[in-house]
Amino acid sequence: MLADLEELVLCESYSADHAAVARSAEAVGALGARLLGAGPEKIVTGGVTHLRWTFGTPQVLLLGHHDTVWPMGSLQDHPWSVTGGIARGPGVLDMKAGLVQMLHALASLPSPDGVCVLINGDEEVGSATSRELIEESAQGCAAAFVLEAAADEEGALKTARKGTSRYEVVVRGRAAHAGQEPHKGVNAAVEAAHQVLSLAALGASMAAVDGTPSVLGRATVTPTLLSAGSARNTVPALARVSVDVRAPTRAAQDRVDDLVRGLTARTPGARLEVLGGRERPPMEPECSAELFALAARLAAELGQEPLRGTAVGGASDGNYTAAVGCPTLDGLGAVGAGAHADTEYVEIARLVPRARLLARLIAHTTG
Repeated sequence: MLADLEELVLCESYSADHAAVARSAEAVGALGARLLGAGPEKIVTGGVTHLRWTFGTPQVLLLGHHDTVWPMGSLQDHPWSVTGGIARGPGVLDMKAGLVQMLHALASLPSPDGVCVLINGDEEVGSATSRELIEESAQGCAAAFVLEAAADEEGALKTARKGTSRYEVVVRGRAAHAGQEPHKGVNAAVEAAHQVLSLAALGASMAAVDGTPSVLGRATVTPTLLSAGSARNTVPALARVSVDVRAPTRAAQDRVDDLVRGLTARTPGARLEVLGGRERPPMEPECSAELFALAARLAAELGQEPLRGTAVGGASDGNYTAAVGCPTLDGLGAVGAGAHADTEYVEIARLVPRARLLARLIAHTTG
């Protein structure tokens, strides 16, 4: 498993570089062909390469991604290394170790019959070209097991995830000379400042829409990127505010959508346009409850430490499988820390136990 992990990490797969993602797909496909005895279906959509294996009539979907957030050349500053039981390298935790565990777990079973394996190439940038493929593959399955990394260094599974929405508030004003006749302009930057404060207040006021507490907490509305103006001596005619929204329930996600689209301009003459909207729907706790109970029982039978589940604010492709009604359990991948950061690492000793747990889950669900 460690040798296979090294091979995948050394094949860089930055999401924005479609040629690199295609090379990574070749490496992952070759690994799967060697372990499973069959090559994948290669699906290229929008220039992005995805892989799918289908064995019989699928009852279980194994879901992962082979793209990473690491720009090409990151291996120079973050080389593959194995020291003291720790493996490091770009994407080692998120989520190339999860792919290795997935494929080895399936290969350890007498037959892969009843399993669909889907490994997409654009998860880190929102799965725009693979969402339909994910939803299609999940339809009719009894379970989706997502090989994203564990939620923490203790190996907790991810039993709920917030949904995500992305917006851009475009503010249109009117340019004018900032020194001679600023009064003739409509300052888009000032209006953008009003909108940033409105959005921050909206986020601070959000609570569970239906009045019941959520394990994921309240929805969050966070202004992130802000830009305005074209020159130092010109009243800005255009400004943009990017907004990140995380919602625990569909009701909360819908409510925030209404509120963001209902923003109104405060500066006379300014106009607002709201772009974007809902992306990944929430993965609510009910979707994972039975599968987590099964995983906890199987882990105990294997003599592993007691499993813990937790809700997280980040989203994954498990949000999509849950939304189409497929019971979903996430975070079954590698144990480590530092995803997307310089400190990214995987605990090597946990690779085999996690693969064994996944194999038992597959066998139980397809049996």
